[in-house]
Amino acid sequence: MSRETDRTGAAPRTLAEELRARPDQALAALLRARPDLLSPVPGDLTQLATRAATRASVARALDRLDRFALQTAEALAVAPDPCPYDTLAALLTGDEPDDPRITDSLPRAVATLRQQALLWGPEDRLRLVRTVRDLLAPTPARPSPTGLGPTVAEATAGMSPGRLQQLLAAAGLPATHDPVTAVTALTELFEDRARLAALLRTAPAEARQVLDRLLWGPPYGTVTADPAPHLRWLLDRGLLLPTAPGAVVLPREVAMHLRAGRAHRHPEPVPPVLAPVTERSPATVDATAAGEALTALSTVEELLSDWETTGPLVLRAGGLSVRDLKRTATVLDCAEQTAAFWAELAHAAGLLASDGEVDERYAPTPAYDDWLQLPPERRWAHLATAWLATTRTPGLAGGKDAKGRTLAALGPGLDRTAAPEVRRRVLGLLASLAPGAAVPAEAVLARLAWEHPAGQESRARLARQALAEAELLGVTGRGALASPGRALLAGDDPAPALAPLLPEPLDHVLLQADLTAVAPGPLHRPLAQTLGVLADIESKGGATVYRFSPDSVRRALDAGRTAAELLAFLTEHSRTPVPQPLSYLIEDVARRHGTLRVGAAASYLRCDDEALLNELLADRRSAPLRLRRLAPTVLAAQAGPEELLTGLRAMGYAPAAESAEGNVLITRPDAHRTPPRSAPVPVQEGPPAPDATLLDAAVRAIRAGDRAATAERKPASTATTGGLPRTGSAETLATMQAAVLTGTTLWIGYVNADGAASQRVIAPVKVEGGFVTAYDHTADEVRTYPLHRITGVAELADETAS
Repeated sequence: MSRETDRTGAAPRTLAEELRARPDQALAALLRARPDLLSPVPGDLTQLATRAATRASVARALDRLDRFALQTAEALAVAPDPCPYDTLAALLTGDEPDDPRITDSLPRAVATLRQQALLWGPEDRLRLVRTVRDLLAPTPARPSPTGLGPTVAEATAGMSPGRLQQLLAAAGLPATHDPVTAVTALTELFEDRARLAALLRTAPAEARQVLDRLLWGPPYGTVTADPAPHLRWLLDRGLLLPTAPGAVVLPREVAMHLRAGRAHRHPEPVPPVLAPVTERSPATVDATAAGEALTALSTVEELLSDWETTGPLVLRAGGLSVRDLKRTATVLDCAEQTAAFWAELAHAAGLLASDGEVDERYAPTPAYDDWLQLPPERRWAHLATAWLATTRTPGLAGGKDAKGRTLAALGPGLDRTAAPEVRRRVLGLLASLAPGAAVPAEAVLARLAWEHPAGQESRARLARQALAEAELLGVTGRGALASPGRALLAGDDPAPALAPLLPEPLDHVLLQADLTAVAPGPLHRPLAQTLGVLADIESKGGATVYRFSPDSVRRALDAGRTAAELLAFLTEHSRTPVPQPLSYLIEDVARRHGTLRVGAAASYLRCDDEALLNELLADRRSAPLRLRRLAPTVLAAQAGPEELLTGLRAMGYAPAAESAEGNVLITRPDAHRTPPRSAPVPVQEGPPAPDATLLDAAVRAIRAGDRAATAERKPASTATTGGLPRTGSAETLATMQAAVLTGTTLWIGYVNADGAASQRVIAPVKVEGGFVTAYDHTADEVRTYPLHRITGVAELADETAS
């Protein structure tokens, strides 16, 4: 490992100096790993180092560390400051022979901490940033994540000199003249393995049991005012030290001896292996995933087809009601949690939104019509891309938020900013396996917990949901990543990978005598749409079963089809003859369809068959409609047309709605669409990851600002204000004009229109009209500055700005 040095060859004395010695690629890597440091772009490397040491930024950086990098930081937090590399290694391996896994992994962990500006200094003097130490080091009231407590010196702070002398005497040490030397003597005893082992051999067995219970943390315990003899033995010798009345702590030095020098009970230098691996044929995996992809497309289409006519109301607080979610689950023939997933997916893809009306409802967007015209592989790619990027987590629907309120599907509170990252990482782990290979979910969760131990429980829940959703969507098949899923993860278009896996759509069905039709595969869209109106889907899978009923036939007649057209359609698209029962059903419903006519007055009902109206008036079930005769062939009703139609159909009749001109109204299933809506934008927490262009510009700006901040100034009597040069307007103008002629680089103070002061290094090119045009080394570009905003000017020492 190389020793870090600054540009002069000396070891860096501060984090800023170490950052200054780094190449531009290393600075860009730091800003990429910690994007919060870019908001706003630091003015120089000192500002960058200061911002990198703030508590909030450090906490975010620690949350992104893998388990062993975090364990390394935790070990450094309980090590001497500064800490030699060998001492750090000993804290992780203990007194046992070197663990080759730790020996091999420790340089990477140290490099990770250094790259993220959490650690600095050469290898013989490694230093944690002070904020990192404050967050991870133990205190008398808070243990370290390692389970270690405070040192003897920290735990005895404030202890009376007399009590310290009593501890020395009980431990068999000579008395000292002051508390400092007393603490030093006790610390040296506890750090001397041989002497401490000899002392512990004289301890009562119960005392050793107490130490064993506190050994791996938490190191705190409680004692009564009159402790048992074995506890008194430990207290008298400082092996337990009081932290508060009735509270004691195990000193760090004693714990380290009992732990055989190890800071962690179970160091984890390498990630868990993804095992056991189940090998499957990639062709089988792809075929399974393609089947799920087709099911996903038909399910989303079925959901939106249902909601375009009977879209559920939007709750006042947003989202779906429990009743509407249950009804949707019944329509889709799936669990409520799964129904929530399909609704959220359609919403994330921009196919579903609220209509914004007074009685706000969910309905398909105009983009849904465009989506329907795409080939199946393109429609799936649209859904899968939206799923991978969305921050919505439908798996949380039905749970409770922090205030105990129920989380509704499509409602607020379901966004989790970590969800896209977790999905990508889950798929990435599956992609690291051979094609067709799968591992148990627990193996994936264990690897994720090692890679990102912070927030482990919530991330594990997101990972489980990601695995289940990927299987539903067809990104995976039988637990293995399918070919379209690999393309999706790589950022490529997954449609070409899916297209060869999909079966060719069929143009026929098989009609059966039990009033059903079997589609042995996916159907052409016009056929599927017409059949979806004429019959109800009874079961889905590799083959779809449609069932014909009086209601479904009436639905087709309401859409403007005649019995002859329906029979001709079935004859054309069936590989089997139209069964006689189906022909009778269509003709019978068509014969009765429209005999009763419902129109709007309050509403009215007319029929040329007076006997049928007499029968209807005599039927007790018509009482809620409050019918009365206006003419031999006309009845009036207190109910509205929609309510009257629904009531009559529930009684077994087949009424038809008519217009004011007396024509039969044809109902279309695609009647309701929202206004144009864009797909929802995923919720971001903190600044987005910077791209290469932003990183390059930021590094150049920081470097330029650092050159300006550290440039050597010529000695001058020029007054300064707040670190900025201060000269009169005449002197400023004269110096600028001279610099244009001589090509001199100047140091200026500048106050912008918002009143913010800054210092800059410029090379003036032109001075005229009250403005100076110059190459600004700080911004690395040519700029124009009003002279009246320049507080003053001073020359730089030779060759400092070049």
